[in-house]
Amino acid sequence: MASDGVKQAGFAAKMKYISLVILVVQNASLILTMRYARTMPGDMFFSTTAVVMAEVLKLVGCVLIIMCQYVGFRACTQHLYSELFGNPMDSLKMAVPALVYTLQNNLAYVAISNLSAATFQVTYQLKIMTTALFSILMLGKSISRMQWVSLFLLFAGVSAVQLESTGATSSGKATGEKVETEQNPLLGLIAVVVSCISSGFAGVFFEKVLKGSVASVWVRNIQLAFFSILLGLISMWTKDGAAVSEKGFFYAYNWVTWMTICMQAFGGLLVAVVVKYADNILKGFATSFSIILSCIASVYLFSFHITLQFAFGATLVIFSIYLYGKPARPTTTNSDGMKGLPTKISETGPSKLKGEKGE
Repeated sequence: MASDGVKQAGFAAKMKYISLVILVVQNASLILTMRYARTMPGDMFFSTTAVVMAEVLKLVGCVLIIMCQYVGFRACTQHLYSELFGNPMDSLKMAVPALVYTLQNNLAYVAISNLSAATFQVTYQLKIMTTALFSILMLGKSISRMQWVSLFLLFAGVSAVQLESTGATSSGKATGEKVETEQNPLLGLIAVVVSCISSGFAGVFFEKVLKGSVASVWVRNIQLAFFSILLGLISMWTKDGAAVSEKGFFYAYNWVTWMTICMQAFGGLLVAVVVKYADNILKGFATSFSIILSCIASVYLFSFHITLQFAFGATLVIFSIYLYGKPARPTTTNSDGMKGLPTKISETGPSKLKGEKGE
């Protein structure tokens, strides 16, 4: 009925703006919380254990979601058993992105410990470039000329921000913040670049696996979390095994640590639920707003000093994000094969890359 269609349209419109708020808050607050957790005075928790705990909570969350989809505990367990153990070789595919995501999550803690929250937030947008490049190589996607320009602007903006931080000393003032711990901006830059490369590869590989199977995204996330826990424990034992044995797995955990872990675990799941209402332009706005919010919050929370060079680089990054998600202008083709004037853009949403999956 017409009334039902109007109600659905109204609900979708409301969810669109709710999605924008959730995406902005999640993107900005996670970085700010991680930064605060790694720079607050007192004993420091082991980041390797935090990575493991985030995957444990993510695993529990996905299992609960599947339980809500199936009536009865027995039906749920049978479904999970058949999906996880019925085809072990298919499940083993998730070990590849699990390994890369484990590396990425550990490097994120290294980067945020050596870069200001605002600098990390801007630099981490390089994952847009790495994801685009891996999509071309692994999925055969094509991107427009405007998107290539946006990727160049993205790289230029990040370079401007990083030249400022790495060109100074390795103290807290080098990144524009007043902190009590020593920092190494060059180490932070290397960590965040490798993390972006890992994020791009793992994300595209995960998308490729999803497109080639009938398993739900929640089942795939359970498989991913399972292997990530195993690999995370190996990483923890290799790096901090002796210290964890002496001081304990939850050494120096506090409410900020747990908030960071919960935001890492459930933030992605929350975004996965609401992002279906968000198109590319909305996601671009959310990322841009989160960068601005992180910069403003860093001024008050960490005494971050915004310089002209940082503002210029951040503006380039924000503009590049807008260009990358901007819908292409389709053109008409005349009978003689010549391109005519642009046609009216469809109101159903922005055009996407060939074969692109909405996040």
